[in-house]
Amino acid sequence: MSYFNGEASHWLAASPADDIAPAPLPREKQDLVIVGGGLTGLWSAYYARQAHPDWAITIIEARHIGYGASGRNGGWLSTLLPGNRTKFAEAVDRARKSDPTGPVGSAGLDGVASVSAFQAALFDSIDEVLDVCTVEGIDAHQVRGGHIDIAQSEVGLSRLRELQAGNEQFGYGPEDMHFLDAEATRAHINVDKALGSLYFPGTAAIDPALLTRGLGHVLRKQGVTICEATSARHIRKNSVATDRGPVYANTIFVCLEGYSDTVGGDLPGLQGRQVIPVFSSMIATEPLPAEAWASIGWEGRECLGDTAHTFVYAQRTADDRIALGGRGAPYAYRSGLPGDGEVPAEVVDLLAGRLSSLFPDLEFDVAHAWRGALGVTRDWCAGVFFDPTQRIGVARGYAGHGVTATHLAAKTLLDRAAGDATPLTALPWNDHFSGQWEPEPIRWLGIRSMYKIFGFADAWESATGAKKTSLLARFGSRLAGLHE
Repeated sequence: MSYFNGEASHWLAASPADDIAPAPLPREKQDLVIVGGGLTGLWSAYYARQAHPDWAITIIEARHIGYGASGRNGGWLSTLLPGNRTKFAEAVDRARKSDPTGPVGSAGLDGVASVSAFQAALFDSIDEVLDVCTVEGIDAHQVRGGHIDIAQSEVGLSRLRELQAGNEQFGYGPEDMHFLDAEATRAHINVDKALGSLYFPGTAAIDPALLTRGLGHVLRKQGVTICEATSARHIRKNSVATDRGPVYANTIFVCLEGYSDTVGGDLPGLQGRQVIPVFSSMIATEPLPAEAWASIGWEGRECLGDTAHTFVYAQRTADDRIALGGRGAPYAYRSGLPGDGEVPAEVVDLLAGRLSSLFPDLEFDVAHAWRGALGVTRDWCAGVFFDPTQRIGVARGYAGHGVTATHLAAKTLLDRAAGDATPLTALPWNDHFSGQWEPEPIRWLGIRSMYKIFGFADAWESATGAKKTSLLARFGSRLAGLHE
């Protein structure tokens, strides 16, 4: 089987960037310099320009905009919150006791209410992203078909019921999710052995490369300087040292996510090993014929997930491919980065096998495989930080739920930089400390072992017809800090 492997992603390869030479580094001091040309950085520049038409704003990007996770992800503009809700809630309750006048404590919300406010803000962000695409004429192949998590086993149904209860506790209303029986599930997408599903109508599918490049095009028209092919080396108060020279700024945002360790500096939220790159891999099929879609359905272009511990995520693309991702070969020793995204052959085979398990009668060819790096913290919770003395802000740790969260993080960073006390600055990811990752080789062994445990748990549950999540999987979740 012959397919493209790497080239950053199918999304990026299918929509080549404009042939624009890297912008000259600005010589005058900037009002805002953003390090990282992914979605957090692009949204930060967009909303900074809306609020401050006179500001000098520069984005510094080592390769090209969208080169990292923002151009390689599964294209879910989803309702999923970037972190462990229980850990966020517990942190809020601790903060209220220790610092009742602080930004989180003074909001007057307990942990559950604070996380529910976080969830509501994410719902709003989906609306706002789609509105911006309409206003600015960005065609990212966006369609709001929702997302659907499908169970193919009794234990999967059990996990969906647990998820539904957790979502109800943390801010989902009856309009935000619906439990579907087997027949209603297959009416959406005809997945083999589907027993039921949870459907979330708020989610939209997008082409992430078209979104990042569309935002870049808008920003250039609005006078934002985008310095691609420019590597930031070290960041300190008022300056960013790059391989092309220094850039000076009143305020600096660091938006590097899984690439956070590529720059030096005493940066808030990045001291020590707080963030590591974890890989997620994807495949895209060749376009499927009409008769295949007649069998599968999927007419609403819903984002598709499953209930396995080694879960997958997928969408039907605008040109009738299936793009499907998962976490094969999740981590490289000493936090290596994925480069241009070449995927080991065994991972491509694994993902193709998972696609076949969803649609066993489907004949398909893999057209493209790639992988990208997610920024992951020790407790899998994202964080937004701003040091008012250095005037440096950081957003990181979306753990695969960043397409929506990047938008909210950008707006939160700008509120923090302005010194404003707003509902966004009181959300529980502000200054959330996730702890430090273990040193190598413990880190490598732990992460690899965690995914092995999840794989064994999936196989055991399938072989035994289990109706409850296995103790092995629960142990793996607790070990990883994923359990709610």
